[in-house]
Amino acid sequence: MFLENKRAFFKKESGDFEKNVQREFEKELNKLVERRLQEDEEYKKNYRPITLLGVMKDLLQNNAFLVFSIITSLPMYLLLLIYSNPYAKYIFERLVMMIFVLFGVVFLVFTILYMSPMDPAVNILGQTATQEQIVEFNRVYGLDQPYIVRLFEAFKGLVTLDMGRSYAGNEVVMEAISRKFPVTLQVTFASLAVALILAIPSGIISAVKPYSTFDYVFMLIALLGLSIPNFWLGLVLILNFSINLHWLPATYSATDWTTLIMPAIVLGTALSASVARMTRSSMLEVINQDYITTAKAKGLSSKRVILKHALGNAMIPIVTVVGLQFGGMLGGSAVTEKVFNINGIGSYIVDKQFIPDIPVVLTGVVYVSVVISLANLVVDILYAFLDPRIKSKMKNY
Repeated sequence: MFLENKRAFFKKESGDFEKNVQREFEKELNKLVERRLQEDEEYKKNYRPITLLGVMKDLLQNNAFLVFSIITSLPMYLLLLIYSNPYAKYIFERLVMMIFVLFGVVFLVFTILYMSPMDPAVNILGQTATQEQIVEFNRVYGLDQPYIVRLFEAFKGLVTLDMGRSYAGNEVVMEAISRKFPVTLQVTFASLAVALILAIPSGIISAVKPYSTFDYVFMLIALLGLSIPNFWLGLVLILNFSINLHWLPATYSATDWTTLIMPAIVLGTALSASVARMTRSSMLEVINQDYITTAKAKGLSSKRVILKHALGNAMIPIVTVVGLQFGGMLGGSAVTEKVFNINGIGSYIVDKQFIPDIPVVLTGVVYVSVVISLANLVVDILYAFLDPRIKSKMKNY
């Protein structure tokens, strides 16, 4: 329009006008093309294809995203690692089940203690305590709170591993249990050693020579071991070896290993009786199998047949008994601990249950539940190493 008005004003020919238009058009077109080419060159210089790897590199350079991705993905990778191994998968699932068992145990025990007619405040402060003293005691230890609130506090303590303080003595319960656990563990291992030394050989001999003099003598001793109360045997040992003969100390001391002998004998005798009877019955069942007869027919020595072939296949019931008894002893043997003045977990829990000292009793029950659950788990894992058939089932589990 501008060129047309210019042509009309100067009265130029239309041919010149068209040339001018064409020249201006080409000029503007060239400018446009050059600008687009420059833009394309700049785009090519700065262009980077969008790929998954490139996006991840950019994101990983962001510290916040890196921390967030590690936190969110680590559990998934741990689960993949756990479930890739049949043993790890089995252990993990048993541990998860144990968590639900612990919460159920806490709920049940706390409910029973809550419904108990015993009053901790009266039992600790005495019958002469005033009403104001009882109210203050209940306020300090939260005994005036509703059932739901106290149950929630018990669950919270289980999760945080802080079960509170005991009513009698005002000591931290978890610290008290941790101090007494090494003592109970030491006595338990000593008792288990005595039991296995006595039980396994006597059970094998009784099975190899059934209905012989050895068999009757060993089984009679095992029956006596099951029948004799621990407190009576402990008092007899103290009377003879401590008071009359002065051979062994009457009370336990952590710095003197000889004080473990009599408690180990008392606890190990009862355990050895059960293990010996189980060893005998399991060995009798195994030595009559066809593969034992085949091993003997191949010319293998009796000792090799008994110890390698028979005993290995008879170990599963024996391991079961030993594992359950071991877990029970780790839970504390209050009677034996009282007789020998052992400051262990069993006597500690029993003393507190008559108050009732609810934090101590709850912690003690949780501890016993954990110990027995772990003992059962270890026994189940040992099954796989003793019996290839169980190992195969675990891999297909």
